[in-house]
Amino acid sequence: MSPAQPSRKQARRDALFVLYQHEVTSSPFAVLFARMKASGGYAPGEFSTQLVEGVAARRAEIDACIGEHSRTWTLARMAPLERNILRLATFELLDGATPPAVVVDEAVRLAKRYASDEAGALVNGVLGGILKDRQVDRGEE
Repeated sequence: MSPAQPSRKQARRDALFVLYQHEVTSSPFAVLFARMKASGGYAPGEFSTQLVEGVAARRAEIDACIGEHSRTWTLARMAPLERNILRLATFELLDGATPPAVVVDEAVRLAKRYASDEAGALVNGVLGGILKDRQVDRGEE
């Protein structure tokens, strides 16, 4: 019997923490996943791994997209946690496998829980701009 996979909510949290730790420590993702397993008692699931690898593979595109839609803060001025919440959510929006409302809601929830209400507003605003542009690009406005 295989171990149960974490919920998608937990998987996003795990992916966020790995992305954040990678940025601030430069540790390889495999090392960070192993540490998470050792300290948390479970291995991050397949969805967490897909998110981390997807963000890493498309980081330049993701950062450019965030930069285009952040009117008040440059990516470099954002705290690493907020920056990685935005990267994670932007990857999911670009990937298109998760409904946009779920992506935005989860990202705002992570920002408010682990950063601040102001971070939640920043995340909501940037992701709202990305969604609006994507709808225009697809002729859905």
